[in-house]
Amino acid sequence: MPVSLALAFAAIAAAFLLSLWAVQRRTHDAATADVGWTVLVAAGAIVAALIADTLPARRALVALLAAAASLRLGAYLLRDRVLSGRGEDGRYQALRARWGAHAQRNFLFLYLAQGVFAFLFLIPIRAAMRDGWLDAWDLAGALLWLVAIAGESAADRQLAAFRADPANRGGVCRAGLWRYSRHPNYFFEWLQWWAYVLIGRGAPLTVLGPVMMFLFLWFITGIPYTERQALRSRGDRYREYQRTTSAFFPWPPRAE
Repeated sequence: MPVSLALAFAAIAAAFLLSLWAVQRRTHDAATADVGWTVLVAAGAIVAALIADTLPARRALVALLAAAASLRLGAYLLRDRVLSGRGEDGRYQALRARWGAHAQRNFLFLYLAQGVFAFLFLIPIRAAMRDGWLDAWDLAGALLWLVAIAGESAADRQLAAFRADPANRGGVCRAGLWRYSRHPNYFFEWLQWWAYVLIGRGAPLTVLGPVMMFLFLWFITGIPYTERQALRSRGDRYREYQRTTSAFFPWPPRAE
């Protein structure tokens, strides 16, 4: 990406994230940070495809897959975390309480960090736009992408249906894919990034996608915060779920 265009994209991304942070100041709900990240990845993938000098077919394929996956996730997060009416996500409530008087300053850094994360994930997406005609590896990548998106969408629907039933309040979702993994949505989001490794065969930087996503989900923004919140709200029920169910990779549950 030309330096001037990269700087322009960075400026637009920063302005977009600052506007989301300003909305957060008024609503006291930081879930828009998650949505902002997905929008930037989708927009960046399209920009990368437009300016790359490789053959158009693979550029278009990668941009379509990356933008569709990011916007699907963003739309789900918007409905589930911003427009659901349930209030601010527990992760951000905990951060707001911990940060106290410095909360708004720290949330500003958190919002701007989404731009950095988006840029990092655009590196493997751009690398997958390698030169050359479409081949069987591209077909394999597209099929893997379909499996991953179908799995993630199914996990999201199953969790939403569980939460929508008042009888399940305070319970643990074990429906469908949630019987085999405590975080099937995270697993399939991670699996999606392997599609770009197949499509970008021979481009080493594509491996950054699944590696970074696993590190973020396993150690930083995904499983640690989600599990701590689940233990606070569900207690022993969730501890039993932890004992019997795989944390990430789908696997038959252990005997209770």
